[in-house]
Amino acid sequence: KSSLASGGSLRVVGASELCVMRGSRRGGRGPRTALLAPSVFALVACLLLARSEAASFKQGDSVSMYANKVGPFNNPSETYQFYTLPFCEAEKQKYKLEYLGEVLEGDRLVNTPFDLSFLEDREDEKLCVKQLSAKDQRKFKHAIENDYYFQMYYDQLPLWGFIGKVDEQKSTLLFLHTHFEVHYNGDKVIEINVATDPSRVLDLTHVSDDGDDDEPKPAEFSYSVKWKETTISYDKRLEKYSRFSFLKQHLEIHWFSIINSFVTVLLLTGFLATILMRVLKNDFSKYTSVKEDAEDPEEDESGWKYIHGDVFRFPTNSSLFCAIVGVGTQFFILIMVVFLLSMIGIYYPYNRGALMTSCLVLYAVTAGVGGYCSGVLYKQMGGTNWVRNNILTASLFCGPLLLVFSVNNSVAWYYGTTAALPFGTICIILVIWALVTLPLTVLGGIAGKNSKADFQAPTRANRYPREVPPLPWYRSTVPQMLMAGFLPFSAIYIELYYIFASVWGHKVYTIYSILFIVFVILIIVTAFITIALTYFQLASEDHRWWWRSIFCGGSTGFFILGYCFYYFFARSEMKGFMQTCFYFGYMGLACYVFFLMLGMGGFRAPLPF
Repeated sequence: KSSLASGGSLRVVGASELCVMRGSRRGGRGPRTALLAPSVFALVACLLLARSEAASFKQGDSVSMYANKVGPFNNPSETYQFYTLPFCEAEKQKYKLEYLGEVLEGDRLVNTPFDLSFLEDREDEKLCVKQLSAKDQRKFKHAIENDYYFQMYYDQLPLWGFIGKVDEQKSTLLFLHTHFEVHYNGDKVIEINVATDPSRVLDLTHVSDDGDDDEPKPAEFSYSVKWKETTISYDKRLEKYSRFSFLKQHLEIHWFSIINSFVTVLLLTGFLATILMRVLKNDFSKYTSVKEDAEDPEEDESGWKYIHGDVFRFPTNSSLFCAIVGVGTQFFILIMVVFLLSMIGIYYPYNRGALMTSCLVLYAVTAGVGGYCSGVLYKQMGGTNWVRNNILTASLFCGPLLLVFSVNNSVAWYYGTTAALPFGTICIILVIWALVTLPLTVLGGIAGKNSKADFQAPTRANRYPREVPPLPWYRSTVPQMLMAGFLPFSAIYIELYYIFASVWGHKVYTIYSILFIVFVILIIVTAFITIALTYFQLASEDHRWWWRSIFCGGSTGFFILGYCFYYFFARSEMKGFMQTCFYFGYMGLACYVFFLMLGMGGFRAPLPF
C-alpha cells in the first residue's frame, strides 16, 4: 500500500506481497473396533471435502469471480460482507453455496460485475457510475482510514487489495480503477494479481464524519484485464501463497527452533537420567541397609518406599479426573490425525474451510475415544456414578466452548460481521453434537464400563491415608507448575509466533513437518519433566500425585496463555472490542485444550513408573 501512495504507474501486487508489505508491519475387541469406524469415516470425509477439480476453459469462457469480504487489515476476525460498502453490484446478486467450514471461517462469496472471460484482455472497461451519497462517502472514508482490504476469488484463487489509501498529505483517497493481471498455462488459470491506479482516485478528505450536509459525488469505477502466458504448471499454482514460509531467513529460524528444542530434550534427558539414577541408587542402598541392620525398620521411615501403600490411593473427584484424561486423549488423537492430513497435502493454502471442517468432524467422531478412555479409568477407580462421568466427559470442552461462542457470536451479530454464524449453521452444529458427539461419548463410556481392564497396582492402598509431612514452599503446587511448564514452553515459543501470525494475521503457515517435530518434542519434554517432578514429590513422602501430575503436565497451557497477552499487546496491531473478544475468547479455549491434552500426558507418563 505504501508503494502506491507515491503515485506513478501501475504496479502488480500479489497476495504474498500484500502480507509482506504489512508484516514489515485409547475390554473387548468389539467395542474398540466399533469406536475406530467413525475415525475412518472422518478421514474419508475430510479428504472428500478438501478435494478440488481442475477447471479447463476455452477462449471467451466465463470464469467465476466472487467477492468474499472486506474488513480492517489488522483485525482478521472483523470482516464484513463485500457489499456492506457501496461498490458496483451485479444485476442479480447470487451467493455461492458454501461448505460448513467456509461459513465458520466467515466466508460469504457473492458474484461481482467484473467480466474476466478467459484470454480476453480489457483495456479500460467501465464498471458503473455511482452517485455516492453523504452516507456512502462516510462509509468509504471510515474504511480507508481503518485500512480496509477486500478479498475475492477467481477460479478458486484468492486475491486481495486495499480499497483506498491515506497519502503523505493525509488525504483520504478512494481507488476507482482496478487492474487484473491473469497468468494462464494452456487452458487453465494459474495466477492472478490485482493492482490499483494511483492516478484515478476520489478525494474523500473533506467528508464530514457526521451529518448529511455533504453533496453527492459521482464515482466512476472501472477495471482492466491483461492475460499473460506462464510456464508454471497447474499443480504448482498455489506455491506462491506459501512462498513466505519458505524464505531462507524464515527456514533458518524454524530450524533454529528445532535445534533449540532438540538440545533442550537432550539436556533434560541427560539431567533427569543422571539425577534419577543417583537418587534411586542411594535410596535402594539406604532401604537395603535399613532392612538388614535396623532392629525396627519403621524408626527411620522416609522417602517414596514408605508411602507405597498410599501412592495408588485413587484421587478425590475421580469422575472429573477421568473426564480430563478422556478428553485429553481425544484431543491428542484429533491433533495427530490433523497432522496426518496436513502431511498428505490436504491443507494447502487457502483451501477454504478444510481445517475447520476436519476439526469439527474429527472432534465429533473421536468423542467415542474420549468416552471410552474416561469410562475405563473410572471403572478401574471403582466409580459408580456413570451418568455424572458421561456428562462431565461430554461437557468438559463443549461447555466452555458454548459459553465463549455465545458471547462472541452475540458481539459479532451486533457488529454485523461475517464472523456471526447464521441460525441455520448453529442448528447444524447442535445437531452434529446431539446426534454424533453425545451418543458416541455415551457409547464409549458404556464400552469402558463393560471392559475387563483392571488397574494393575503393584501394592494395595492402606485403609487410612498417611499424613503428609510439612514441605518447603517450592514443593507446593504452583511453584511445581511453573517449573513443569517453563521447559516445554521454551521448546515451542519460537514456533508460536509463526502460528499466531498465521491464525491472527495474513501470513501463511505451510511447514507442517517442522510443526509436527515441535509438537513431538513438546510431548516428550512434558513427559520427562512430569516423571521427574512426580518422583521428587513421592520422595518427599507426598503421595498426592494424581492431580499434581495433571496440573504440572497441563501448566504449559498457562504459559501459552501468557504469550497470548504478549502477542496481542506487543506484536500485533489488533484493536477494538470485537477483535479483543474473539482473540482472547478463542485463544483461551486453545490454551484450555493444551491444558487437557498435556495434563493427560502428564498423568500417563509417570503412571508406569
